[in-house]
Amino acid sequence: MSEPRTGTGRVSASVVVPAHNEERVIGRLLSRIVSSGPDDTGAVFDVVVVCNGCKDRTAEVASSFGPGVRVLSTDIPSKINALRMGNAATDVFPRIYVDADVEIDRAGLLALAEAVDGGGYLAAGPERVLDLAGSPWLVRAYYSVWSQLPVVSNGLIGRGVVAVSERGHQRIAALPDVVNDDLYLHRAFGSSERTVVRSARSTVHPPRKVADLLRRRARASMGNAEQSGSRAREDSTASARAVAGILRREPARAPAVAVFVAITLGGRLWGQARARRGGTPVWLRDNSSRA
Repeated sequence: MSEPRTGTGRVSASVVVPAHNEERVIGRLLSRIVSSGPDDTGAVFDVVVVCNGCKDRTAEVASSFGPGVRVLSTDIPSKINALRMGNAATDVFPRIYVDADVEIDRAGLLALAEAVDGGGYLAAGPERVLDLAGSPWLVRAYYSVWSQLPVVSNGLIGRGVVAVSERGHQRIAALPDVVNDDLYLHRAFGSSERTVVRSARSTVHPPRKVADLLRRRARASMGNAEQSGSRAREDSTASARAVAGILRREPARAPAVAVFVAITLGGRLWGQARARRGGTPVWLRDNSSRA
């Protein structure tokens, strides 16, 4: 496969964006990362949007950004399958996987590419910025605790963007059929092999309704159950210690901790009940953050 080019610049990295019914937000992302040629960052990206199982105008919106975006489509509503299709469509490294509902700019993508292309890391994620405007107190309380869990604050989980080097990609190329792809990518790399690039910022839009947060937690719980093992027990133990530490240091935050525990347990029970009935987590989609 020949190296994709945009304008007259050499491609700095490939960007794979899996998108399922994201017509309301895909333009928000692409407007920040697509250009007709090199800009002041010197970056040109091979952007591949993979529309999977879309019933809306996601493909049309993505195509409207012109030759800077290649749009693929499949009837299969699967993020993992979409990532595989994106991988097959480009041979450019570093490779950056970006969720369609987050926001990151070209400079941030370039910083991530540099971290895994000469920076010595196999994988990198951006600094996470939670946009909680419009979210009720219960949702804000949950995320105030969640964001301090070690696996969240120091890992690749919940950032919506992960960059890998060519060697890092070889580590995860199999992409098994898992629901929680964040967790799979995070656990594929040791702490010395991954990094969080503080100069790159990804804006993540959490749910704006408690019911949608519970749906998201149920989905995550079902995904976590697929990847149980010693690493799962270690992460769970570290998270419990972190929550206990918050209570020791800041007893006034007990209400927020109680909310976090209740929503976490509620999502887990919901997910377990769904799994016992033979259901899948596909239906557990948060739409409020995409409004």
